[in-house]
Amino acid sequence: MTQRDDPIAAIATAPGRGGIGVVRVSGKNLKPLIQAMLGRVPAPRAAIRARFRDAQGAAIDEGIALFFPAPRSYTGEDVFELQGHGGPVVMQMLLKRCLELGARLAEPGEFTRRAFLNDKIDLAQAESVADLIEAATDSAAHCALRSLHGEFSGAIKELVRQLIELRMRVEATLDFPEEELDPLERADARARHAALLSAIETALAKSRQGSLLRTGLQVVLAGQPNVGKSSLLNRMAGEDLAIVTAIPGTTRDSVRQVIQLDGVPLNIVDTAGLRDTQDQVERMGIARTWSEIAKADVVLLLVDARAGVTAQDLEMLDRIPQGAKRVFVHNKIDLSGSAPELRRDQRSTAIHLSAKTGAGMDLLHAELLAIAGWQDGAENLFMARERHLVALREAARHTARAGEHFGRPELFAEELRLAQAQLNCITGEFAADDLLGEIFSRFCIGK
Repeated sequence: MTQRDDPIAAIATAPGRGGIGVVRVSGKNLKPLIQAMLGRVPAPRAAIRARFRDAQGAAIDEGIALFFPAPRSYTGEDVFELQGHGGPVVMQMLLKRCLELGARLAEPGEFTRRAFLNDKIDLAQAESVADLIEAATDSAAHCALRSLHGEFSGAIKELVRQLIELRMRVEATLDFPEEELDPLERADARARHAALLSAIETALAKSRQGSLLRTGLQVVLAGQPNVGKSSLLNRMAGEDLAIVTAIPGTTRDSVRQVIQLDGVPLNIVDTAGLRDTQDQVERMGIARTWSEIAKADVVLLLVDARAGVTAQDLEMLDRIPQGAKRVFVHNKIDLSGSAPELRRDQRSTAIHLSAKTGAGMDLLHAELLAIAGWQDGAENLFMARERHLVALREAARHTARAGEHFGRPELFAEELRLAQAQLNCITGEFAADDLLGEIFSRFCIGK
């Protein structure tokens, strides 16, 4: 996607029927287009009731029109919004009329991209727009909104400010190599460097937590048939999503559900029971089970508490990828007569619970949150993406390496420069066009 100055238009509301639909236009000097559509140009930022007209002057629809002249608009350009009746046909007719008047169809994310390129928001704020739209939990939505308001960007800019100040002090010492005193000591570089590294690591920790709100935790329920995987899914979801019977092999395909756990989204996948079978459909379900396990962050390996862990369960455990956390869930303690408990050993964690009665579910919830590294409250977290985490990790690495060169100020300064470049990529002060294209192509059209 390339930046152009020509007017762009798109339907800004979700597809389908609704009480209200919005068509948005952005570009330079939209007054001729507005005049042709309404017969007049509204006062800036004043909602007016108007008829939206076609080329022959006949009414297409009637609703509210808003005009936001540049630069005081979302994109920094003239922005014109038509709020009409939310039928698909009406919206398409209004969009077609805007295109007839010289606008072109906006590409995904192009409105927000123009806002970024016109310095209305930085890149981290632009990404938070999509995060806010896609938020799966209340915590994620609040975190994304704070990023949109600039909290994450402000924290990154403060780190950059500290880096610049330290770089200035260090590079100034390079002009006086004949001084007997350690130039970095004279610039108080050691103390400032330690404080800076600590601040970057704190920002990285908050970003890791915030990233969890975006992506959630991929949790797969696995085990032999009839150990209660579907019952556990229903208990965790709080509703009957999966069919539960005493017949082994009832679940033939994966059943998915996203749930909230203290504001953290968990992507729960119930899978077909793992066993040897000649049933072709069940074998396909088992193959899909192993495919889901390969992508899991956490595998809950369910066993019947009355039988305990069998040799077959241990074989399954060995096949689970090392990157996934593995938890044995001893289900049906209501039948075994045992109490809820959590046990740990060097190889795995075991939780004894009853999906039927709910006993021990608090232990499972606490373990999942601990695996996620979650700490209570999302008030101070940053809604970070993977590229933000990579940049912060690299900034921390370069800053730490700078500390290895206190005796060589030129290398010390170079590592700080590299750390600053990484942080600048987060807010988009330095960003390649291909990166911008990748980011904004994931937005919905109209945003």
